Amino acid sequence: MADAETAGRVLILGIGNVLWADEGFGVRAVEALNARWAFPDRVTVMDGGTQGLYLLPYLAEADALIVFDAIDYGLRPGTLKIVRDDAVPAFMGAKKMSLHQTGFQDVVATAELLGQRPRRMTLIGVQPEELDDYGGGLRDVVAAQIGPAVEIALSELSRVHRIQPVLRADRADDLTAQALAREAYEGGRPPAHAACRTGDARFLNLAAE
Repeated sequence: MADAETAGRVLILGIGNVLWADEGFGVRAVEALNARWAFPDRVTVMDGGTQGLYLLPYLAEADALIVFDAIDYGLRPGTLKIVRDDAVPAFMGAKKMSLHQTGFQDVVATAELLGQRPRRMTLIGVQPEELDDYGGGLRDVVAAQIGPAVEIALSELSRVHRIQPVLRADRADDLTAQALAREAYEGGRPPAHAACRTGDARFLNLAAE
């Protein structure tokens, strides 16, 4: 019989904005996790993007939360840092890099006020290298941490929640639109010598029309 620690629902969430370079780390990490691994029904894997308070119902249903995100820890770019439980909201609001961070801090605070905050929370964060690049993809030093971040999540699931995912035999359902999937999105970006370092002409041209 499962104990209280292992019987609850787990929400695995990637948050961030893929349009702003390393801001997309959380989404890319959860995509990579979902693409390779299948989970039992009590695990929900979700691209939370920049949805803010719209995520509240999902937190309310979860007993445990694992979040991937880009966090300004003030460390060397590409550094992974794990934060747990009551420390999570403080780190997510310490240096607000974008609106999504404020939004998710509000989600956690609101869930706590309602008595619906997940009992356990784990933040798997990476220090970004570049954020001011609209239309840009992950920088190499940050992209290199997707695999290690996924391994940390898998270890947490096994060690704490007694959940053993299985390798997928078939293609996973998409967590986000195909055009925004990492391979398609970053593959369509112009080479460095032709791209604006503070933006991507694919988007700037649309904005000018």
